[in-house]
Amino acid sequence: MIGKLKGIVDSIGEDTAIIDVHGVGYEVHCSSRTLGGLPPMGEALTLSIETHVRETEIKLFGFTNDLERDWFRLLQSVQGVGAKVALAVQSTLSASDLASAIALQDKAMVSRAPGVGPKVAQRIVSELKDKAPAYSGAAAAEIGLAADIGDGVAPSAVTDAVSALTNLGYSSQQAAGAISAALRTADEDAESAELIRLGLKELSS
Repeated sequence: MIGKLKGIVDSIGEDTAIIDVHGVGYEVHCSSRTLGGLPPMGEALTLSIETHVRETEIKLFGFTNDLERDWFRLLQSVQGVGAKVALAVQSTLSASDLASAIALQDKAMVSRAPGVGPKVAQRIVSELKDKAPAYSGAAAAEIGLAADIGDGVAPSAVTDAVSALTNLGYSSQQAAGAISAALRTADEDAESAELIRLGLKELSS
């Protein structure tokens, strides 16, 4: 099995890239987020690879790092999620955004991905809730706070502050991240108004 490719970018298509490794061109399927981050043609790169072997074909899926590949595998553990849907989710959400969406049980955020309906989005956030923290790739405190909010066990001042920021138009992930950062500098008994002020300061910086 191929686990990594180190070569030269030969060409970049709509959903694939050709990677030249010592004269052999490997076709690698990637998310639009990964394709957008590839270096220009002719430059060197390294991709983490997931190899899918079928009776009639072998497909290579490429990722910027091992964390993204781990998320690709994890997403496919959900019923109804195959390689195409997993790549669509990863094209729409970064690893940290996906971890936050799952922690917050925010199926609306996940359903932004093309081809992901409400039922599949609900299964993703439900089935991966206990698995996602190990794959978050984000600050543990932020993901922990998001999980507390999703479970309804966060302090009322925190939930009120997050709610206020979302009412101002920020996403649930942005709001949770800002309040998580605010909690690092606020007093333990800070009221929601103080957390909102600090959260807005974080969002504007």
